[in-house]
Amino acid sequence: MTAAPAATNRIAVVTGASSGIGAATARQLAAAGYRVVLTARRKDRIEAVAAEINAAGHQATAYALDVTDRAAVEEFATAFPTIGVLVNNAGGALGADPVATGDPADWRQMYETNVIGTLNLTQTLLPALIASGDGTVVIVSSTAGHGAYEGGGGYVAAKNGARVLAETLRLEIVGRPVRVIEIAPGMVKTEEFATTRFGGDEEKAAKVYAGVADPLVADDVAEAITWTVTRPSHVNIDLLVVRPRAQASNTKVHREL
Repeated sequence: MTAAPAATNRIAVVTGASSGIGAATARQLAAAGYRVVLTARRKDRIEAVAAEINAAGHQATAYALDVTDRAAVEEFATAFPTIGVLVNNAGGALGADPVATGDPADWRQMYETNVIGTLNLTQTLLPALIASGDGTVVIVSSTAGHGAYEGGGGYVAAKNGARVLAETLRLEIVGRPVRVIEIAPGMVKTEEFATTRFGGDEEKAAKVYAGVADPLVADDVAEAITWTVTRPSHVNIDLLVVRPRAQASNTKVHREL
């Protein structure tokens, strides 16, 4: 059973909603009764997803936004005296080089998007979440934030930052009417994650999932997010790790090759 959102907190903001987990989450939260605000840098993509949601009889609005642009985020936040849900999904990985040769620019960009972007949205929208009387902050981290692996140093560092942000915020606002949820997906096959990580090299991207019969897909993670958000308001799912059955850890994956 899912709890229908109250009239005072029906707005759900989803970052990184132009594709993958973000777009899937926007669709599922809209179907659960939320008026979804989709944000991402690619205006055409979020407008297309919002149009699809509206055509299905739900409510969605697209707002082009770079989560690393603090001034733009602050302007965006002024539109919302109250919101019910913030899903910090914008992020991603760049490169798979070892620490010894990793590109500092890639590390910086991953930190800016995964950590500072999450901080920007959370700080500016926290008053609106509190004002709703029953808010929820979701931070989409990764199993990378819970265990290092070779070639993942920059992404692991960024997702550790997102994980710690969630843990610290939960401690600092306990007693306020806002839940803090961390969703940590493992291997998820989406149309862009691995391709972006490897600079558009589709052959390298395909090797990530080679031989894995059933990696997770975006809808699997979106369903987990929606489930946590729609629990009764006194129930906080602090951390939900979601992996495919074929993945026992970040470094142990069953492949049928």
